[in-house]
Amino acid sequence: MSTPPVILVVDDEPRILSALRRCLRREGYEILTAETPAEALAVLEVRDVQAIVSDHKMPGMSGLAFLAQAVARRPDAALLLITGWTEEVPAEELAALGVHTLLPKPWDDATLKTALRDAVVSRGGRGTRGPSSGSSSRRP
Repeated sequence: MSTPPVILVVDDEPRILSALRRCLRREGYEILTAETPAEALAVLEVRDVQAIVSDHKMPGMSGLAFLAQAVARRPDAALLLITGWTEEVPAEELAALGVHTLLPKPWDDATLKTALRDAVVSRGGRGTRGPSSGSSSRRP
């Protein structure tokens, strides 16, 4: 029996974390959550994860700044960013970090599930980022 992919979900709003967990709980993932980027970085020091789903606007550190630090710890992890402010996220930064998908808040559950499944599959254990790794940044 294979080990389920581990997904780290980061959002400063507990109700959003709860909603994301509910959305993904039957998808066959082990879901870890963190309410702050600092807490998430601590998790990444001790746990291997296949994907990171992060909010963008959080106190103390933006989602992009967090993902930049996360990549240094877990270069093989697929990256997804969720935000209510998609127009404020520079496409160049998404591409530079290798963010697979930019999702709007509120998100569509089916779209999130598909994007996460595609991101985990496309990473395939590769440690490179950007277009050569098969990842893509999709804007809603």
